[in-house]
Amino acid sequence: MSAGDLAAVSAISDAVHGCFTEPVAVYAERLALYPAGCLALEQRGEVAGYLITHPWYRDAPPKLGAMLCAIPARADSYYLHDIALLPAARGTGAARAALDFVMVRARALGFSDIALMAVGGADLYWAAQGFDTVPREADPSYGAGAHLMRMPVAI
Repeated sequence: MSAGDLAAVSAISDAVHGCFTEPVAVYAERLALYPAGCLALEQRGEVAGYLITHPWYRDAPPKLGAMLCAIPARADSYYLHDIALLPAARGTGAARAALDFVMVRARALGFSDIALMAVGGADLYWAAQGFDTVPREADPSYGAGAHLMRMPVAI
């Protein structure tokens, strides 16, 4: 992903996530703070999806739409902040490739698990990928029905 992709990333987020979309400044900050975890999927020369990941705290996911300011030096988990694919990119293996990338990256950094916040019913998808729901107090920034989920990093 590059800064030139951010307008497309924001538009994809708006289209895919609806009320759970975030300001373009959030994506720009993630790219600036941790470019190794930010990928854009191109199809026929156009951005058709993206993945944003970074080290973070296992039990304290960033609030939706919040700026991080820095990647914590004492991060204890690899955080899958966001993945979004336009309909034309779905069913192509892009989601599986993205999750494989996340697993490899987390393992390379020495993390024992991957964390994410599932919203809008996505917990069913993530459970099918091997993530487990972590009981916790609701975070109003993610809305009702949001779930913190984790998956161990495969060795």
